[in-house]
Amino acid sequence: MSRTASSRGTTAEHARLAQATARAQDDLFEANPWYEWGPYLSERAWGTVREDYSDSGDAWSFFPHDHARSRAYRWNEDGMAGLSDIHHDLCLALALWNGVDPILKERMFGLTGPQGNHGEDAKEYWWYLDGLPSNAWLRWRYHYPQEAFPYQRLIDENARRSRDEPEFELMDTGVFDHGRYWAVDVAYAKASPIQVLAKITIKNHASEEATLSVLPTLWFRNTWRFTGGEVPGLSLDDDGIVVDHPRLSGYRLDAAPTADGARPQALFCDNETNNPRLFGADPITEYPKDGINDHVITDASTVNPDQRGTKAAWWYKITVPAGAEAEIRLRLHRPDQQLTITKNDWHGTDFDTVMSEREREADEFYAALAPDDIGEEKMRVLRQSCAGLIWSKQMYPYRVARWLDGDPGQPSPPPGHRAGRNSGWRHLDSFDVLAMPDPWEYPWFAAWDLAFHTITWAHLDPAFAKYQLLILLREWFQHPNGALPAYEWSFDDVNPPVHALAALRVFVIDGATDLDFLERVFQKLLLNFTWWLNREDPEGNNIFGGGFLGLDNISPIDRSHLPPGVRLDQADGTAWMAYYSVAMLALSVLLAERDSVYEDMVVKFLEQLVLVMDALEASGCYDPNDGFFYDLLTDAFGNREPVKVQTLVGVIPALPAMTMPARNTERIQRLRKRFARRMEAQNRQIPDWRIRGNGDSRRALVSIVPPDKLARIFATLFDEDGFLSPHGLRALSKRHSTPYQVPGMPGATIEYEPAESHTAMYGGNSNWRGPVWFPINYLVIRALLQYDEFFGHEFSIEYPTGSGQQLALRDIAGDLADRLISIWLPGPDGRRPVYGGVELMQTDPAWKDNLLFYEYFHGDNGAGLGAMHQTGWTALVADLLLNPPRRAQRLIFYDDTATTPDVTTSAPS
Repeated sequence: MSRTASSRGTTAEHARLAQATARAQDDLFEANPWYEWGPYLSERAWGTVREDYSDSGDAWSFFPHDHARSRAYRWNEDGMAGLSDIHHDLCLALALWNGVDPILKERMFGLTGPQGNHGEDAKEYWWYLDGLPSNAWLRWRYHYPQEAFPYQRLIDENARRSRDEPEFELMDTGVFDHGRYWAVDVAYAKASPIQVLAKITIKNHASEEATLSVLPTLWFRNTWRFTGGEVPGLSLDDDGIVVDHPRLSGYRLDAAPTADGARPQALFCDNETNNPRLFGADPITEYPKDGINDHVITDASTVNPDQRGTKAAWWYKITVPAGAEAEIRLRLHRPDQQLTITKNDWHGTDFDTVMSEREREADEFYAALAPDDIGEEKMRVLRQSCAGLIWSKQMYPYRVARWLDGDPGQPSPPPGHRAGRNSGWRHLDSFDVLAMPDPWEYPWFAAWDLAFHTITWAHLDPAFAKYQLLILLREWFQHPNGALPAYEWSFDDVNPPVHALAALRVFVIDGATDLDFLERVFQKLLLNFTWWLNREDPEGNNIFGGGFLGLDNISPIDRSHLPPGVRLDQADGTAWMAYYSVAMLALSVLLAERDSVYEDMVVKFLEQLVLVMDALEASGCYDPNDGFFYDLLTDAFGNREPVKVQTLVGVIPALPAMTMPARNTERIQRLRKRFARRMEAQNRQIPDWRIRGNGDSRRALVSIVPPDKLARIFATLFDEDGFLSPHGLRALSKRHSTPYQVPGMPGATIEYEPAESHTAMYGGNSNWRGPVWFPINYLVIRALLQYDEFFGHEFSIEYPTGSGQQLALRDIAGDLADRLISIWLPGPDGRRPVYGGVELMQTDPAWKDNLLFYEYFHGDNGAGLGAMHQTGWTALVADLLLNPPRRAQRLIFYDDTATTPDVTTSAPS
């Protein structure tokens, strides 16, 4: 059976997480010594909004990949297999050179948004194979071609291709044919919070001997150039690179000799911009940021002969026979007699012991989390999905006021920059470790993605999960008007309000005891809830908008940019507000169990739910003939027309649902008179709350869709010719394979597209038109469990539609979870759906068990699409594995009833 945080037992990793010196939700920097070093270094810092000081806001062009090796970043750093200290002052990452590339491989390459025929796109292959939430154990893998990396060919061929054609991938260039590549594995194991051991293993997959330069690189984030302060330093001390820094002095990066006794060469330069190369300006230093690159590639005199600087690397040149491996060992540590390995042979037996112990402890940690019968392949999915989540922890520095105004002593940004993007968010001042959706394609936070991240994080490290939920509600993130910032490219965009849902799920996974956390979330969400009422319901009729609401123009109409005089009543905008109301109601009821003051909030959110329910009922968004919800379009002349496209928008009204057991329904009954007076004073009809059972077994169902409509919606949703695919629910019904056009709006068309979108709407990222996306699938599963908790086996529906098979809702939730999990599992033919027709990934032993967790999945065959490492919300697969729907116990409220007697059910009037 599955375990929760309170019942899974104690492992060495749990003991590390328990070494708290402060509450993580208050101050992550002081919360636990094991957090000091972690994978906080992004895979990409170039091309981000933070580095963009252009007049036009064209971030991709202002700081391109070609500048990255030569230009000091302003806000954060990037690198491969990278670590940094928690303040992001000192960074450690991997650089490689195959002897023929024009540049060192210091960071991942990919196409910018304008370059890719389907948007931004990483053009490398790397995997996050393992990790512990304390960062005491981390494993990473990369496949590096031995031929010259085809940078320009990837750019040119993708530019030639249209949106109707597939992306041109690195594998398509032939550089991996005949095994001509290096498999590079990096494993980090902490001997203590201040001692990190690193093992780099390189395997030559070619049929002939080959030589690889491996350059583990240590450098300081450049804070002195932009913000003033003392310049830190790195210098050579025998076999160590020594750190001189106000906070980190004493650390050193030791390098062991190779197996044949060869010692690496130490190279030093400065993390300063190469002004002559990029701007034709005077140099800051003779040994700029790309000094090591130029020295290794061309033997240029660009490294400091005095062996000091702010960037340094150990240069290993290793020749490996065909099919053989070689190994490099490093130690980043601050010498301490009691906590570290201090012997000169640190890279010997003690090194092996620490490595093997940490890997064994990772085995124990995940075995303690997982159901006993999980099996090898599902455990692989669990371990690697969690590893991706752990590796996606990134330091996120962004002081918007300083970014808008420019740094003192530096040139002022142009007017367009200072008055453009995010100019209304001057209060935002982030210096926090955040769970990013993807460390390359999305190396910045996204608000609704982050809410889903916390659900899986609650299984791994509940303290970090709570920190993530609270951080966006802190005064340096949340706008004074109550809005939450959406994501870096536009804080003003509106994401679905799922923070309250995530808080409930984290609370339950963590053992349902931390009411202080719930109260803290609740108080700040009240501000955000009020913002939604005032901002997204400007007419005060409880019909809510919000634009694309995270579902990147799932509609044939660009919902964020409507024609003049046109209004769109969004079924999902209104339903999301009902969802928010239900979640806030649940928080209120839980808090009222401890403090009766919150009973007023119970009344408030009951009232709000009824207002939204009545408004949705009166809106006309529900089509009784189709049994489905649609957006309603009102033109400039007042004519109303439903946008009769069956998308997940029409399902969202069925998602807000909550079942409350007896002790909570009694509270509702006590409040009923007060609630009734408030409703009658507004001439509103009082709903007849659906009640099930008698006495101690009594339950109440809070939802906005009654059972008859629910059955109709589910019949549409679970049709395999429509939404239900072998690997989850499609975002758009397959029945729209024949294009649909909005009446009276030429060009407003939509058709089922199981893979990437062919439309340029919303920057070409309208990819909710057929693929399977995890977040809504997950919410459907949670809703099914809530309805099942109320109805039990007495409410069943045909599933799949037309099959003649009647299933209880819990069993349907279990089947949906199985379909989603199957994306990564080998089928009867041994092939994983996630890799589609990519033969190398399906059959080659060096590739096939390295899993990628994509942004979304092909609506027909489950192949991975979009960002390859979106182990943010896609890591919800771990929650489905750790808490299988068929075995799910506590959902929100503890149910102490032992039986479910026969009952009658009445729908709200």
